[in-house]
Amino acid sequence: MPPVFRRLVGQRAILDDLVRAAVASRTRTRAASAMTHAWLFTGPPGSGRSVAARCFAAALECQHPEVPGCGRCRACTTVLSGTHADVRHVVPDGLSIPVKTIREIVAAASRAPSTGRWQIVVIEDADRLTESAANALLKVVEEPPESTVFLLCAPSIDPEDVSVTIRSRCRHVALTMPRTADVARVLIDHDGIDPEMATWAASVAAGHVGRARRLATDPEARAERVEALGIARAATRDSTAYEAAERLVARAKESAKTLTADLDVAETEELRTALGAGGTGKGTAGALRGSAGVLKALEQKQKSRVTRVERDSLDRTLVDLAGLFRDALTMSWGGGVELVHPDMSDQTSAMARYAPPESLLACVETVLRCREALDTNVKPRFAVDAMIAEIGLALRR
Repeated sequence: MPPVFRRLVGQRAILDDLVRAAVASRTRTRAASAMTHAWLFTGPPGSGRSVAARCFAAALECQHPEVPGCGRCRACTTVLSGTHADVRHVVPDGLSIPVKTIREIVAAASRAPSTGRWQIVVIEDADRLTESAANALLKVVEEPPESTVFLLCAPSIDPEDVSVTIRSRCRHVALTMPRTADVARVLIDHDGIDPEMATWAASVAAGHVGRARRLATDPEARAERVEALGIARAATRDSTAYEAAERLVARAKESAKTLTADLDVAETEELRTALGAGGTGKGTAGALRGSAGVLKALEQKQKSRVTRVERDSLDRTLVDLAGLFRDALTMSWGGGVELVHPDMSDQTSAMARYAPPESLLACVETVLRCREALDTNVKPRFAVDAMIAEIGLALRR
């Protein structure tokens, strides 16, 4: 296996196709090499779809004469660090990817490669493309430039995530969730985490390497998880239900602000400097006064990013909560499957005795509806309050 692909965790099933394609791409033109011009990497959050796309991009650009994806040449290192001149990444700052972003990227990627073999566009979270952005992308995917490759990442091939027409023009690479043992091994070997902590974090992260790493290294993340799972018990009492919901939303909001604060400050200072702030030359003060619209646009972009990070944080919490009810449901039915939260087996066992299977199933469905509501821009406070109310009714029924 080429070294660059060792970054993928538990994805051996897809490696042969990616390696063969990287080898075939050594022929200069796509027509001669049968190199596919568009790829769609799908998998649940945490499966590593964006990592797979980045590793594949490195293999396509690799300068090693025999091993595509050596991981050591300048092309591999710059692709993996995000600084390669011919590899462009589209990562949504806000809730969606606008058409303007896609048009700008497509225009730049339509030029001939400057240093590498290909112009490569990696679109993370392609399910967040607006309708107009998806149409703009479809036009170029239908008639791609000779030396351009598109790598799209999305949760699934469902039309809700990727349009049928775009999907039909892409080669599909389906990733699966890594095994607990594979995730634990990454934390131990690459992050130097204590084996016991690594095994625990991997067991409760549902195959999500980034989530496992954060749980293993951040006490705040562990506290957030415990509080989130406590909602199941809090929902059964009116005196605690809405207080728990309020804390959940407030924590997600505060976490989002903390995670984006430094980036916001850096972006604002960089823009102000570019516009002449702090300068002493003639006309610099006037230039800054006339740039209010630009600064306002940046402020709106930053607000949108905070909103996205907040909703992503809430979504992770809801996935954990749905997993808790799912564990109780499997216990109630006597299903001998692996638990999502093995360290919470006492709580889920008590829930299975307390509530009938139909009530637990209703709770799972309620949490999933809350996720859908957040995805359609319902205010988090309203969506979570409604979820708490429905869970309470289901468990007391």
